[in-house]
Amino acid sequence: MALFKKKKQETEEAAAAVAEQGFDYETATLNALNAKLNGTLYDGCIIMPRGITIDVKIGRKEEHENVKSVQFLFLVTSDSFDEPIIDPIDAHAPTDEEVVNMAVEIFYGGLWHPIDQSLFKKNPVHIPVTFLGQHYDFDMYAHSIVRIGAQHDDQPKMLMAYIANEIPKYLGSKKYYWIRIFLAKQGDKKIVEVRVNGSVCNELAKPLNEYVATWEDSNGFRCEKQFAIFVQRGEDECPFKKEDVVNAANFALKKMVKISNPEEYQAFCKELDEFTGNKPLAAEVRIFIPEIFAKLTLGYEEGDSLFLLTGDANSEEGDSKLEFRKTQLRSYFYLQQVILEYLNTRPPQEDVQRIVFNSVAFRELRKAKEQGHEPKDLYVPGTAYKIAEPDYKVW
Repeated sequence: MALFKKKKQETEEAAAAVAEQGFDYETATLNALNAKLNGTLYDGCIIMPRGITIDVKIGRKEEHENVKSVQFLFLVTSDSFDEPIIDPIDAHAPTDEEVVNMAVEIFYGGLWHPIDQSLFKKNPVHIPVTFLGQHYDFDMYAHSIVRIGAQHDDQPKMLMAYIANEIPKYLGSKKYYWIRIFLAKQGDKKIVEVRVNGSVCNELAKPLNEYVATWEDSNGFRCEKQFAIFVQRGEDECPFKKEDVVNAANFALKKMVKISNPEEYQAFCKELDEFTGNKPLAAEVRIFIPEIFAKLTLGYEEGDSLFLLTGDANSEEGDSKLEFRKTQLRSYFYLQQVILEYLNTRPPQEDVQRIVFNSVAFRELRKAKEQGHEPKDLYVPGTAYKIAEPDYKVW
């Protein structure tokens, strides 16, 4: 008899624990999505063919006037992607099940559509890319547009069409790129955001500002978004991997916070060359780490461009500048991610300053401040750099 009472008590405690935790959005979402995808549920994710996995994370949960609002984060990963493709979705409905179904439909009709197209090469659009004497051919997959919120009286527009002329300027040597356009407006507040492989590109968003300005002013929420997947037709020939850049960046950070004089800096440069076994890559690491630190910590606005200086600075002509985009230099955002993770550990301020003080941006901002300008009022079109290595190539 005591055994049955114990079992009953354990069952009641387990049920109470489930009730206390509330509705399991993550499991429900994975089940609902997998019913559409016919993948394999394993260890809290969906496994799809060709090495693609889909994870779901749940963020903010609220309820107001009997309407539930939940933030979903869909993460699509693959061995072929350098970064996960991330799709944040806010879903609203009266019941938990309806919230889940709304999020699944938005993901399935939005991000999953071009991924599915790319897997089976359905209706690609050719995008040729040429920069710095290098040529790459991409296939673009983009079709579905997700529209949420206030009534739309017009036909859906291909959002990628607004930036079609600019897209080739943001694609480089990687095998895969993805672009996410997110537009939203409520009252006089608006969001116009374009991300390339997860990184915000402010200049790429400018052509979409005029389109959002045509939306009717309303207190209702209106949102449009679109994804596009870009697959390079050729193979990725880059001589280094993402892990090489990440390891080099972590190695450099540990050294740079201890450098206090030019002799130590020269010794560090030699160590970094030996650590990477790739002098051009080592040069990118030691040049861009201070500049990215400056951009993230000093509060000025910076554009999407990089300027590669070539020629002889001592000649009458001086250096010439070759402009391209940060997204076309793959090490740049690998380095930025390492730095963001480092800053999230809340390092000592003097360590951060020791690195920032070595940036060209810091020296220029100091001059501007002496002239009465504040960093928040300044706009810098990009970062200029020079690699003193023969046959340097932008990867």
